[in-house]
Amino acid sequence: MDEIVKQALAKWPKVPACYGWLGLDARGNWYLRDDSAQARGPFSAGLAQSKGDRLEHSRLIEFIGRNYEHDACGQWFFQNGPQRVYVELEISPFIWHLDADLTLHSHTGEAARAQGAVLDEQGRLYLQTDIGFGLVHSMDMGHAANAVERGLWLPEQALCADLPARFGYVLSPQARQLKAT
Repeated sequence: MDEIVKQALAKWPKVPACYGWLGLDARGNWYLRDDSAQARGPFSAGLAQSKGDRLEHSRLIEFIGRNYEHDACGQWFFQNGPQRVYVELEISPFIWHLDADLTLHSHTGEAARAQGAVLDEQGRLYLQTDIGFGLVHSMDMGHAANAVERGLWLPEQALCADLPARFGYVLSPQARQLKAT
């Protein structure tokens, strides 16, 4: 976490959390979701009209990545100064990128080591790593297929709908918050 974020948390410890305004899609892109985008449907549906506006500013994206964490309930958030901005996930908390040598890094740029693999009913490959669970980016499936063919990763079968509970993450903190109220 950035030092400036830690200082803001110490100065203003009781700022209310924000829900529904930030999304992470299956390709590792961040989206800002205003009231209009939220009214058009849930982010996890993957519909363009409900995603919102894709963030393009590289320094903002890097700042989000450095301050991206999860709480004890498995809800992922971006700590924006004193405010916790919960993230709506399209599919998983991390999107993995692979190099030809199978070097693995997340959509936030963090290096990781694969510890297990899961294949869902739609043929999507996920990796459990030392830093968390996530989907392999579609552009990197060629490298991933090589790892599977070489026996380096032995994917087990699972239903996509079962993955959040099994790996301890919440797709929609906003929906969870609404149920609690």
